[in-house]
Amino acid sequence: MTSVAKHMARRKPGESPATAPEQHRRNSQLREQFPPRPAQPWWPETAQDQAAVLQRLTSPPFTPEGGSARAARRRGTAKILRWLASFPGDTWQQRWEASGVEAVSGSSWVELPLAWFRENGEKASCNAGDLSSGLLMLSCADVVRPGLAWMLTRVNHHLALVMAETRDPAGFAQLRELAEAGPDAARKDARLAATRIATLLACKGGVISDITVGDCVELADTQRRVQARGGQKKVDFYLRLHALGIFPADAPATIRAFGMARGQLTVEELVDRYRLQCKPVRDLLVDYLRERQPALDYASMQAIASTLAGLFWARIEALSPGISTLRLPPDVARAWKEDLLTVNRSVTGPDGQKTVVTRPRLNAKGELLRVRAFYLDIAQWATEEPERWAQWAVPSPVSDAEVSWAKERRRRKARMDQRTRERLPVLPVLTRTAAERKTAAATRLQAAIATPPGQVIEGTGGMLRRAVAPKATGRHVWAEDTAAGKRRNLSYEEEEAFWAFAAIEVLRLTGIRCEELLELTHHSITEYRLPTTGELVPLLQIAPSKTDTERLLLVSPELADVLSAIIRRVRGPGGAVPLTVSYDIKERVWNPPMPLLFQRNIGSEKRAYTPNAIRNLLINALAATGLTDTVGDPLMFSPHDFRRIFVTDAIMSGLPPHIAQVICGHKNIDTTIGYKAVYPAEAIEAHRAFIARRRATRPGEEYRTPTEEEWDAFLAHFEKRKVSVGTCARAFASPCVRVRCSLLRPDPAQRGRLEEIRDNLHDRIAEAEREGWLGEIEGLKVSLAGTEDKLAQIDTALQRREQAVHLGMPVFPDIAGRSVPPAPEGSL
Repeated sequence: MTSVAKHMARRKPGESPATAPEQHRRNSQLREQFPPRPAQPWWPETAQDQAAVLQRLTSPPFTPEGGSARAARRRGTAKILRWLASFPGDTWQQRWEASGVEAVSGSSWVELPLAWFRENGEKASCNAGDLSSGLLMLSCADVVRPGLAWMLTRVNHHLALVMAETRDPAGFAQLRELAEAGPDAARKDARLAATRIATLLACKGGVISDITVGDCVELADTQRRVQARGGQKKVDFYLRLHALGIFPADAPATIRAFGMARGQLTVEELVDRYRLQCKPVRDLLVDYLRERQPALDYASMQAIASTLAGLFWARIEALSPGISTLRLPPDVARAWKEDLLTVNRSVTGPDGQKTVVTRPRLNAKGELLRVRAFYLDIAQWATEEPERWAQWAVPSPVSDAEVSWAKERRRRKARMDQRTRERLPVLPVLTRTAAERKTAAATRLQAAIATPPGQVIEGTGGMLRRAVAPKATGRHVWAEDTAAGKRRNLSYEEEEAFWAFAAIEVLRLTGIRCEELLELTHHSITEYRLPTTGELVPLLQIAPSKTDTERLLLVSPELADVLSAIIRRVRGPGGAVPLTVSYDIKERVWNPPMPLLFQRNIGSEKRAYTPNAIRNLLINALAATGLTDTVGDPLMFSPHDFRRIFVTDAIMSGLPPHIAQVICGHKNIDTTIGYKAVYPAEAIEAHRAFIARRRATRPGEEYRTPTEEEWDAFLAHFEKRKVSVGTCARAFASPCVRVRCSLLRPDPAQRGRLEEIRDNLHDRIAEAEREGWLGEIEGLKVSLAGTEDKLAQIDTALQRREQAVHLGMPVFPDIAGRSVPPAPEGSL
């Protein structure tokens, strides 16, 4: 059942069960905002007759200076026009589509016109190259507009050059100026981008300034469908068109906004991911989520939808097909809760075989809590809007005891404390290794740059040789491992080592969250002038994240060195930090361009680091240390581990917890205390320090050495505590009132003595009344009451000793559930 629900969760949003398109519409909001230009059925150039087209294509600017190229283009154009004229249509575009040439991919399309010439008994006075030149002329002259998919299957070496000469010289001149302003390593990417832009002009018509955002998206989608390789080079043309300023102001800064991220899904799409069979319950979940939507962010909405629709109702339907009510049968509810406690994961072993491993679900209580909240919310809303919610108000299958968090909090606290105690002692090893790795990678890269290709790199002990890469763009420096025979990208190794070092240092010195790390910008570094001394103090401004609270952190000298190294690395040629867009994986939205500190180059694009990239940096840095955990597995650090280590180390070093709370941005100080790991030795030392501070605040004479007389009086006190009728527990140096003392514990063996005292007191009271000694009567009555109280204490103690408690005999039920009396004594 788990695998079925997991398979259902993988279904793409917006796809119908019957038909799932190969290229689903991702981020439909942007695609609707920026549609591509539709195909035009008619335009003037394609409606000209054959003579007019030939005259136009044999005149400037379509006539090159070279005589052989001019003749080849003239022959090819004439042959292509004669071949197309054999097909029906009023325009050359209609004849082109009727020829069926786009059904043949690659360069083999020329076989169609050559075969036609042979069938019609004409000598083919041109070869395949002439026909390709003729088609190039017809495309650049906007006589025919081939399809994007067909154009991408062909090699168009001269398309951008001829399009720049004949169609849009000014636009391609701007592209060349933009390429010349960039680094030399990006010149090859600029030529490829120009070819992509020329392809758009050939297929869509117009000039560069006429290209729309939707045209670029259509080209990118077609490339993903037709071409399997290319990576960033496939979409580099969009960045250059965006830099030319031909797009609207609200156009996304990167085309990845259309293809990589789907954006925020609607409530219906969040629920429909799980193919729920019962439509009334599906509609109920949609209404419930829409009711709660105003008070939740998108990440919380997605989590609740995943729990209610995926982990709850989809599995209930798998356990009980056809169920249509929230009142779950007890056996179904019990089976669902048992299944929720575990999660199945596919693990690949060293031999490459995949096995399914069942593990406890750590957040099972949280999932149960969401389901219980769902039932309780509906029950409460039923009293306010009975016509809408009353039919669904039923008892919750999750009891209050099942969502008790007390034990889970203690277990999580112990688990996190143990994790922190394992990593805090080895943190210096990680930071030292990361720094050494960064320095070694930078030294190795500089030595490789100074080494001619094919020569052994100095300082590597003969292990690395500068690789000969004639097709390399110059952006990366490659080396060959002389022992293993493998190539190594030294540029990438140096970049990876630097950013791993930078991430580790910033995380451990600030204690910020990973998302806050990725949101640091050049503007985050500010300063504050102390009003007393006038000294400038550097501060780091942390943008609001989890708690929506902005805060400022003091920049230490070590952190200042790291931040300055980051800024030097990401600065552009003009000295400014480039503006980079980032994607919020929680809210599924693109942030506006900002001068982010953690950014990198992917091709010609500046991209922000992602949480997955940071985790990969930490994994590679930890692999270089060789650290292992208690069971011998490689030790792993998550970005949040540095936050817990920061809090623990700060409080142990004397920072007050409420100051650590402000630094970390916690709303509740209990959260800060929960981050701090407690050590046994620390508790002992803290207790000793508390005693020392208390002694320092007490009067000094209380801790002086007692004299011999004082010590004898203290010991004599314990001797005097023994009285004739019992033992007194009075404090040292306090007076004793004998039988009237509430701290006197009477001895049962002295009951006769107490009776004599009681009788004597009666006689003395009678004598005092007879003689009129009124003042003495009151004191004697107090002593009499104390004596009778002590006698009552003795009687109670003796009665407790003599009484026996009857526990009774146990009664055992028989198979039918009836009580069976015990067997009589002596029976078998």
